[in-house]
Amino acid sequence: MAVTMADITKLRKMTGAGMMDCKNALTEANGDFDGAMKIIREKGQAVAAKRSDREASEGCVLVKVADGFGAIIALKCETDFVAKNEDFIKLTQAILDAAVANKCKTLEEVKALSMGDATIEQAVTDRSGITGEKMELDGYMTLEGASIATYNHQGKNFLCTMVALNKEVDPKVGHEVAMQIAAMNPIAVNEAGVPADVLEKEKEIAADKARQEGKPENMIEKIAMGRIGKFYKEVCLLNQEYIQDAKKTVADYLKSVDKDLTVTAFKRFTLRAE
Repeated sequence: MAVTMADITKLRKMTGAGMMDCKNALTEANGDFDGAMKIIREKGQAVAAKRSDREASEGCVLVKVADGFGAIIALKCETDFVAKNEDFIKLTQAILDAAVANKCKTLEEVKALSMGDATIEQAVTDRSGITGEKMELDGYMTLEGASIATYNHQGKNFLCTMVALNKEVDPKVGHEVAMQIAAMNPIAVNEAGVPADVLEKEKEIAADKARQEGKPENMIEKIAMGRIGKFYKEVCLLNQEYIQDAKKTVADYLKSVDKDLTVTAFKRFTLRAE
């Protein structure tokens, strides 16, 4: 049977596939929409299988908070061209919206959510068939709290952060701290949050450096601990120099706003190498 433009447009709205892909699928399925959708889906599965060993290093990273629940998610692809495509960004946003609305705690929960007549995992596979690139969901992170601020670096969808504060404050304050996290890449809120293995490795490095400098053995530990203090200032958010005023630490900045204000947790995800 003849395929009309109205049919092609309808299938395109249902699947997001290109006009020619929709026309070819409808022609092959003799105008049957279910059959055409199956054909498009199978194409996506074939592309995903063919490209499973390819690296998906580009993509779209977005962040959202609603009702005390925040999430960051990345939908990865192979090229910057696809990453900047409006439909690709819309799909990422739709996935994030669903994840936040359902307060999903894991990426597997997100993938299992319904999207249209399929799951989100299947929707990503379908999009892979449309673009011809490998796609995968990655970097799913969540935070919960009464006051969560977010930051999308320069609005370019490759680096997002979110930070939870222990009390409600002017949104600008949270935004400033979220920017700090993007710029300075801390690994912990404070000293207590630094992983034991990371700290032990830094102590070894500091001690070895002191020995190479010819420092007396009985002074090695003291010198190493002094250098660990510097390490804390680099990697602990509250200890870092505040990017808007180097004379203050982030903790100083927060106390200048409210003496009891502090950070309880943060998340950061980027597609770019540090």
